Amino acid sequence: MKKLATGLLSGMLVLGLLAGCGQKGAAPAPGGDAAQEPSQTSGSLKIAVVPKLIGIPYFNASEQGAKQAGEDLGVEVIYTGPTQADAAAQVKVIEDLISKKVDVIAVAPNDPAALTPVLKKAKAQGIKVMDWDTKADQSVVDLSVQQVDDEVYGRHMADLLVQAMGKEEGNVAIVTGGLSAQNLNTWIDWSLKQIQEKYPNLKIIGEKIGTDEKQQVAYQKTLDLLKANPDLDGILAYSTVAPLGAAQAIQEKGLQDKVSLIGVALPTDSKPFLEDGSLDTATLWNPVNLGYLTVAAAKELAEGKTIENGQDIPNIGKVEVKEDGKTVILGPPSDFTKENAGDYNF
Repeated sequence: MKKLATGLLSGMLVLGLLAGCGQKGAAPAPGGDAAQEPSQTSGSLKIAVVPKLIGIPYFNASEQGAKQAGEDLGVEVIYTGPTQADAAAQVKVIEDLISKKVDVIAVAPNDPAALTPVLKKAKAQGIKVMDWDTKADQSVVDLSVQQVDDEVYGRHMADLLVQAMGKEEGNVAIVTGGLSAQNLNTWIDWSLKQIQEKYPNLKIIGEKIGTDEKQQVAYQKTLDLLKANPDLDGILAYSTVAPLGAAQAIQEKGLQDKVSLIGVALPTDSKPFLEDGSLDTATLWNPVNLGYLTVAAAKELAEGKTIENGQDIPNIGKVEVKEDGKTVILGPPSDFTKENAGDYNF
């Protein structure tokens, strides 16, 4: 039944979404771990961009965009973060950045509440505070750069899973990255709301399964999930490594035609799993552009400027600004399938 996902409605949706994000000039992601050196520029502004962790493809791609923006806009970009998705390690990174007297700190928090004290300390010393990719404490941040509208994205993932399954009933599991990650939890909440409102005959199996942003953990926990639930019909996977581990487990067990999988993942990483059907659809955005937009927005913030709704950001395009006036949205998501995954270089 899951092969019904290739119907006309799904195809039209994919084409529409790709038109929104896919044309924004992606560059290839760097191959190695994210460096902690500033981009080579003589700019007077110092902008620090702190990911959840360094060394995974998603944040490597964001680093490339951030550093390219630094070169294009004439600001110094320091891209640095912990090697594990750990809030305490992020606090140490931010403490170091405060001592370096940077002008802006933009952070993708592993645990928003855990970072509030150190972000308040940064603000007390005159440093502008932003979040990007994942929301921090909104009472602290001056500007928030987000990938997509959370509600649209979460609901979209639930719709994609039903399309892949080819039916509106069955057993579904939730696999995620860090259990405290605000963006992942928000998307999950909206997916569950969409299921409750639109697909009441879908049953969620157990609690959401955390994988600590590690593909190997996602692989092992999905194996356990499949063994414990032989009647499982679908999996929703959040974070860019969780879908890969889940797909690896489905592939190993030969369950491509039984268990549908939708996940937040990069097209290049997803391609082998998309091709054999262990991952039905990967949905994301361009992380290179996200890094670029973060630095562009940080420069505007440092210079006392305001980004307006519909403003055209060079190399990015028009962005959406929410009603709160401080949340900037990169754009709609893109869906990646076995037919189009090879068209992208991130």
